[in-house]
Amino acid sequence: MKAANNNIIVKNKNAARNYHLTDKYQAGIVLEGWEVKGLRDGKVDVKDSYVTLKNNEAWVIGLKIDPPASLMHESIDPTRSRKLLLNKKEINKILESVSLQGLTCVLTMVYWKENKIKCDIAIGKGKKTYDQREDVKQRDWNREKQRILKNSNR
Repeated sequence: MKAANNNIIVKNKNAARNYHLTDKYQAGIVLEGWEVKGLRDGKVDVKDSYVTLKNNEAWVIGLKIDPPASLMHESIDPTRSRKLLLNKKEINKILESVSLQGLTCVLTMVYWKENKIKCDIAIGKGKKTYDQREDVKQRDWNREKQRILKNSNR
């Protein structure tokens, strides 16, 4: 389930910042040809994307893939809804978490895996602003601690 760093197309850094992420799933994604070209060029934005479930199918909404320059004159919707490929057990687990527990499902990463484009999605609970500030304080303290240890070993 872990993707190598050179295979990562885009990561959703806002997901880890704004949510306490718990369950993670790997899903395939249904794309058109021009979307794959846009992903190869790195013209993708996952900042406002999320996953919703309709008719026992998972859909990613808000994933923006810009078309390549050769297709700019055609009428293409870069933010269309795209179907995620999950099995029924995974969809039922996600549906149970989202509907019963009041959690949300977000797209965390898009990457290449054996010449196929995969997505990592995660179930998460929204963080409050004070939780986000606490994370920033903890990260800054860890960074400062590493500097102190590095300088003390000299």
